[in-house]
Amino acid sequence: MRIIYERVAGLDIHKKTVVACRMRVNAEQRLEWETETFGAMTSDLLKLHDWLSEWDCEQVAMESTADYWKPVFNLLEGDFEVFLVNAQHVKKVPGRKTDASDAEWLAELMLHGLLRASFIPAKPQRALRDLTRYRSVSVRERSRVVNRVQKLLEGANIKLGNVVTDVMGVSARAMLTEIAAGKTDAAELAELAKGRLRNKLPELEKALTGIVEKHHRFLLAQQLAHIDFLDEQIEALTEEIARHLREMDDTSKPDAGGTRKPDADKASDRQGVQDQSQAKRPPHWTEAIEWLDTAPGINRRTAEVLLAEIGVDMRQFPTADDLVAWAGFAPGNHESGGKRYSGRVRKGSRAVRDIISQAAWAATRTKGTFLKARYHRLAARRGKRRAIIAIGRSMLISIWYMLARHEPYHDLGNDYYDKRKKESKVAYLSKQLAKLGYSVRIEPISAA
Repeated sequence: MRIIYERVAGLDIHKKTVVACRMRVNAEQRLEWETETFGAMTSDLLKLHDWLSEWDCEQVAMESTADYWKPVFNLLEGDFEVFLVNAQHVKKVPGRKTDASDAEWLAELMLHGLLRASFIPAKPQRALRDLTRYRSVSVRERSRVVNRVQKLLEGANIKLGNVVTDVMGVSARAMLTEIAAGKTDAAELAELAKGRLRNKLPELEKALTGIVEKHHRFLLAQQLAHIDFLDEQIEALTEEIARHLREMDDTSKPDAGGTRKPDADKASDRQGVQDQSQAKRPPHWTEAIEWLDTAPGINRRTAEVLLAEIGVDMRQFPTADDLVAWAGFAPGNHESGGKRYSGRVRKGSRAVRDIISQAAWAATRTKGTFLKARYHRLAARRGKRRAIIAIGRSMLISIWYMLARHEPYHDLGNDYYDKRKKESKVAYLSKQLAKLGYSVRIEPISAA
């Protein structure tokens, strides 16, 4: 088999140890290798760095094992071309597995250029990922605590959720604070209502009449304090994300970007990249957020999460289909004996999948948009869940073009499908009217 790289290394990474194998082709064109085990502490990883440098290794391959690869990657990324590979792509023959043989196998695959690197962003984007992901965790935790408040109120015979839309709204929150403080008069609590909620004072009085025990008030006070803490934390994270984005804009360079796939340059002549408009510099982060904010279902917070995951430089995804496949919204291929089996979507980025699914549900509720029309068209035939996957795929394709072409979202309109097959639509409607017993004559409306 042809040798592509002559000085490589493979790393089998564990929590406490790193088994390394360095491999090279000597002057006699013979292959030689050495294997050694290092610790996982920073001082041990620095020794690993020096050990790899002794043979002038240029490419280093390692599996994406939990989060244990991150300390190794942090120390090697500046001086070596590090390939972080999917463990499923480099499986060995069963029954012949040891840590040393795993490292040698990775090095051998790297030697022949048989490994495909995963997309690893640059350090500033990785920092942005940490911030947005922790904010998403905090938002989910806040939702869980709000649900616990609902559960507690049900246990105390308080049916506030039956009257108000949001139990954490201004009026409802004021009522809950008074309940936690010991107030039990339902009429006085109902008087705290503001705005249009005052039209429901009789219903509120009934809903606030319950059996509130001492432990209910204590737990409610703790939960409200927890929600306040999470609100402050989410606000602080949002401010830090905004500051980090401004800092990234100030220090950004035209060629800044993450570690790209090795075959990204080879695919530069594929669909999309050959367009001159797509050869522009990567946009600024704040510009990209403003463009994504124009799309249905995407607000500023959603745009921040998306860009933290995929970045702003679409050269790392040569085509829109590459981005869709990486995110896990491309249909899978399972065919045998001429028969096509399940086309279930493949695994991809979990963070992108979650946020795009949320955005897709929001987009289906926007009036007069192409995405809403497409959703209802697909949901009637394929079901709601499959329709949401299709909407998410359409959104990712639009996002790729927005970032590649430096332009905001252009909606096709909710009548796109009717205009595309206008004659078929007219024939269908005419046939339906004829079934109801009407004679139809079609005449176009003359232009003014």
